[in-house]
Amino acid sequence: MHYLKQSLLLLALVFAHHVCATECFDIVIYGGTSSGVIAAVQAARLGKSVALIHPGKHLGGMTSSGLGWIDIGNPRSIGGLTKDFFHHIWLHYQNDVAWTWEDKHLMKIQGDTNATNDTQTMWVLEPHVAESTFTTLCEHPNIIILYNERLNRRDGVTVNDATIQQIEMQSGRIIQGKIYIDATYEGDLLAAAGVSYIIGREPNTLHHETMNGIRTNILRGDMPKRIDPYIIKGNPASGLLPRVYSHAQGPEGGGDTKLQAYNFRMCLTDIPENRIFIEKPQDYNENDYELVFRMIEGGLHKSRFFKLDLLPNRKTDSNNHGPVSTDYVGMNWDYVEADDVTRHNIALAHEKWQKGLVWTLQNHPRIPAPVQAYYAPWGLAKDEFIDNNHWPYQLYIREARRMVADVVITEHTALGHHKENDSIGLGSYHIDSHAIKYFVAHDGFLVTDGCLYHKVSAPFPISYRTIIPKRTECNNLLVPICLSATHAAYGSVRMEPVFMVLGQSAATAASIAIDLNLALQDVPYETLRAQLLKDKQIINWPQ
Repeated sequence: MHYLKQSLLLLALVFAHHVCATECFDIVIYGGTSSGVIAAVQAARLGKSVALIHPGKHLGGMTSSGLGWIDIGNPRSIGGLTKDFFHHIWLHYQNDVAWTWEDKHLMKIQGDTNATNDTQTMWVLEPHVAESTFTTLCEHPNIIILYNERLNRRDGVTVNDATIQQIEMQSGRIIQGKIYIDATYEGDLLAAAGVSYIIGREPNTLHHETMNGIRTNILRGDMPKRIDPYIIKGNPASGLLPRVYSHAQGPEGGGDTKLQAYNFRMCLTDIPENRIFIEKPQDYNENDYELVFRMIEGGLHKSRFFKLDLLPNRKTDSNNHGPVSTDYVGMNWDYVEADDVTRHNIALAHEKWQKGLVWTLQNHPRIPAPVQAYYAPWGLAKDEFIDNNHWPYQLYIREARRMVADVVITEHTALGHHKENDSIGLGSYHIDSHAIKYFVAHDGFLVTDGCLYHKVSAPFPISYRTIIPKRTECNNLLVPICLSATHAAYGSVRMEPVFMVLGQSAATAASIAIDLNLALQDVPYETLRAQLLKDKQIINWPQ
């Protein structure tokens, strides 16, 4: 009897510890990206308890990590909390005190010339202003932010009967929710939950597309026509330059598992008092930049190695801007499925490439004086990313996993040839993909594979069913970033304001599912639509 009492007491203690160790919420969001933040705010405002779990310590994803020149497409296609966010940005820059390094002035893409002071927006912003705004938005009693918590991607997601029961962090912390939202750029939660996904490019034949798959018969665009790809010019036996492949590695339009290039969106300035010049990286290898030298010899314009798009206070959003630029082409293919240590090392390799590029353009004796002079004034902004040596926090994961759901956005959707009737937001940016690899064309000279640029004629609807898995796979998970789209169509959808819009719509659907005790696949669209319109989301475009 005494032994039985002791056993029961021990079981009670174990049970009590389990209850205390497991944190329960209505909605659990993994990923403190711009989409995750907006989802958290929407869920909280709808009365739900929210855990916003972030692997890092700075909210906002790319919007607060250097992508300050917002890729917006048609600004009139953006509503709801996303428009409110960019209205807050506009309000911030109406204050004289916001302009610390230059006098207040109008900026390009500052907003809608027809808007009033109550609706005006601003689509250029400094990284720290974005982060501060996101952090302020999350100051809601219903939101708990768990910083520096990473998902145990190996076996940390418990799924029973197509329902996520709980998730476990690498720290051992266990989080339970009624509904989960994967707001990561990588799609880590959806993958760990066993939801179907694709990485890379579908063959054109799969969805009868024309812009997907390997692209071998492409124009060189802004690349000089006769760039020799060999270590010794004209000598194939000498071997290929770094990151150059001998052929296209597949037929025209064929599928593969390769990814468009990643980079960091550098925030630079030419204000001496706020500038830190980039030093020559350790283990710098001149051969890594031979393509840069050959592009200059071939006549590539001096401004085509990275952008200097101006933000307030004489800072830049410096993005890729040419065939050999800040994109570390071909060096991200293993990133998505890699463990955290390998991902970190891949990000460091990207950082080294970009810092080496900047140092090369500013200092290397093989760089002509006009090119050096063009880039010479620019260095890292001292008042940005202060706890990260002024380097952006977030590698730009332009594309990673894409969920495979019952509805797939294709180029036909983006071009207006096909339309679903359960819209939760609009895409409007042109179909855009960065380079995937360099290879040697039939004429023996260098070309790139993967670049896409195709304008869409009008904003197009994004189906609710593209952000929920198939019913048989998971009934309580929403995926507003790594949604169901082909590589080509994702090139239009993959913009931060769209992710934010979809984050709000995902949280709205989650709240309705909780209120009605339904699987996400059973949420009545009319109920969802009514709430989205009430919250000023824009979900349809006049024909």
